[in-house]
Amino acid sequence: MSSATIATPQIDGAKLHDFMLKAVGDMGASMHGVLILLGDRLGLYKAMADSKPITSTELASRTKTSERYIREWLNANAASGYVTYDPATKSYTLPPEQAVVLAMEHGPAFLPGAFEIVLSCFNDVDKIEEAFRTGKGVGWHEHHHALYHGVERFFRPGYLMNLTTNWIPALTGVEQKLRDGAKVADIGCGLGASTILMAKAFPNSEFYGFDYHDASIAMAREAAKREGIGDRLHFEVASAKNYPGKDYDFVAFFDCLHDMGDPKGAAAYVHSTMKPDGTWMIVEPYAEDATEGNLNPVGRVFYTASTMICVPASLSQEVGAALGAQAGEKRIGEVVTAGGFKNFHRATQTPFNLVYEARA
Repeated sequence: MSSATIATPQIDGAKLHDFMLKAVGDMGASMHGVLILLGDRLGLYKAMADSKPITSTELASRTKTSERYIREWLNANAASGYVTYDPATKSYTLPPEQAVVLAMEHGPAFLPGAFEIVLSCFNDVDKIEEAFRTGKGVGWHEHHHALYHGVERFFRPGYLMNLTTNWIPALTGVEQKLRDGAKVADIGCGLGASTILMAKAFPNSEFYGFDYHDASIAMAREAAKREGIGDRLHFEVASAKNYPGKDYDFVAFFDCLHDMGDPKGAAAYVHSTMKPDGTWMIVEPYAEDATEGNLNPVGRVFYTASTMICVPASLSQEVGAALGAQAGEKRIGEVVTAGGFKNFHRATQTPFNLVYEARA
């Protein structure tokens, strides 16, 4: 071994200081995520949703919780910018903008479900560490149960805001087919939020939701019963390459194609189950084709989720293509056309999603 001195990189003190502040901010955000979960579970944000000032004593009384814990929780939320604090009255307020995000579960911007996904990631860190070492996958069904509820609650607001009002109308002739009466398959339906929303919007159509995860299908069936639409909505355990039925007018994949081990095989199977004039809608996370185009706050979330959930899911299956959540339009298009579809294009988009239309 050489005895030569290894040169130490010169440190820029100002850059070090700025990065430390960033890291401390990330540390605070990570820890505060737990308090968001508690606020959601205990109904604390909902109890403040009127955006009127409230003291820790009043909030504790309103939610039947301990005042001392509530006081500390409120101060953490005030330090994080989630609530405001008035020192003159020692009261706290949840501003209306924060209330939309934190308290209005059926609104367009509800976010606490995302922190359930974060909870599952922390619970699954040992499994993912082992996957890093071995290169093996971790199946969707192997994750902490918080993932399934978190994903459903996180994606549902986007579906409520866009699915029947923007995404489906952007597809060629699909909305009219659904109004007249169509046969629809929702693949990778999870807990059924997307399937149920479509079934309620288009009562003349028949809907089939498929997912390989039996526990999710059981919860989807219960949700359909609660909505009173079980007669037109059928949930079954099946994968993207063996779901039953033929002659579908419309097939939908919501944020799941990139998770699949064999997405090209799935595309070919979809092609084989559709009517000649059928449409396949593929909803994917927003992504540019070039890596550098995704190095932003949204890309940060999606790349992190992809590391913990999407790539492990794909690597646990046959082929293991591991497209990742930031696959981009070019790679998705290659998958779709390899499955036999001749027409593929971006139909519409949001800041968080790309919506593709594929036709035979």
